[in-house]
Amino acid sequence: MIKVDISNVWSQFSLPDLLAMEKEVMSAHETLMTGSGEGNDFLGWLELPVWEETDEIRRIRMAAASIRENSDVFVVVGIGGSYLGPRAAIELMQGANHNIGKGRGNPQIFYAGNSLSTRGWNELLRLLEGKDFSVAFISKSGTTTEPAIATRALRWMLERKYGTDGAKHRIYAITDPAKGALRQMATEEGWETFVIPPDVGGRYSVLTAVGLLPMAVAGIDIMQVMQGAFSARKTYDVRSFENPVWLYAASRNLLYRSGKAIELLSSFEPGFKMFGGWWQQLFGESEGKDGKGIFPVSAEFTADLHSLGQMIQQGERNLFETMVRFAPPAQKAIVGSDWKNLDGLNYLEGRTLDFVDEQAYLGTVAAHVDGGVPVISVDAGDLNDSKLGEMFYFFELCCGVSAYLLGVNPFNQPGVEFYKRNMFQLLGKPGYEQK
Repeated sequence: MIKVDISNVWSQFSLPDLLAMEKEVMSAHETLMTGSGEGNDFLGWLELPVWEETDEIRRIRMAAASIRENSDVFVVVGIGGSYLGPRAAIELMQGANHNIGKGRGNPQIFYAGNSLSTRGWNELLRLLEGKDFSVAFISKSGTTTEPAIATRALRWMLERKYGTDGAKHRIYAITDPAKGALRQMATEEGWETFVIPPDVGGRYSVLTAVGLLPMAVAGIDIMQVMQGAFSARKTYDVRSFENPVWLYAASRNLLYRSGKAIELLSSFEPGFKMFGGWWQQLFGESEGKDGKGIFPVSAEFTADLHSLGQMIQQGERNLFETMVRFAPPAQKAIVGSDWKNLDGLNYLEGRTLDFVDEQAYLGTVAAHVDGGVPVISVDAGDLNDSKLGEMFYFFELCCGVSAYLLGVNPFNQPGVEFYKRNMFQLLGKPGYEQK
């Protein structure tokens, strides 16, 4: 079980304050689990974790095996949760530099359709040059501008390289089961398809084929991921503050009510950076509405202590931190000796890097708490495929409960459409003419 430590937040609220929220948290949890609140038509993610392989998961594993066998590169086309979830999983498990040295049998994985940058597109073209590649097009509608542009271009590239028949065996569509432009396109062209259930929103879709296919292509055991999430589904169905979901959701809302409007999620693992990006979308889109919401930002320590550390330590006191920790890996790194000791590090001779990292963590917590920044610590334990599934499900549950505590619908995002409307007017899209 993931452990949540709130011993470093008591300067902002008291134990009686926390206990006084019990009925409120109970109600939010019940609202989520019984589907009695706003957005209850998007609760399918609660039922996604399974213990035994389904037909969909079997097909995902077969598709991943085919991609690994015939491709040097696998391109994931999507935006928001359609790429943040799989990228978060792969980089957390394998590191930000996981693509180095990969190829046929263990493809490099790149992402497209998440920006409108010409430089980004040209970079992808250079990376694909001379490579055999396959593509997953991920979209419920198939008409979202950024991935739709990338889909059109990559489809054309595949058909030119392999012919129409050859290309269709390298294209996988992950979309709505019955409707939308991508579903129609896949049906007409004969592409293999996987389903995003209609009752699962994009930011909660990582445990569907959206996340599972790229994970499987990367060599992650997706049944271990699902079983970890399945165990979490049982473990965190506890109606008391013994449940770390309750502790995290209640604490962040109490801190918000005391004026802490920014949450900084940090980890001392470089590979956690994209998980922080996934978390930002999950909480930002779920809570930021009706003039409310805790602004979510993420940081990588210790690197960002040398850029954001001054602001965290002595800037405006309107933020709190959530620090995610993992157990050290089995393979150790030891600080060596140097008889000249010009760098002054001989006092660490023989120490493991994990030991140094732990002291940096403890020192950072103490400094930030002393500086008026409350710190919630999340101990995830051993990092493995099963833990990955548990972490995704844990934070999704926390988000649902927290948003209901905040008094907002966790599953809509009405504000997202405003920039699109303005962009479509400027582009001259039919139906969006200026009036």
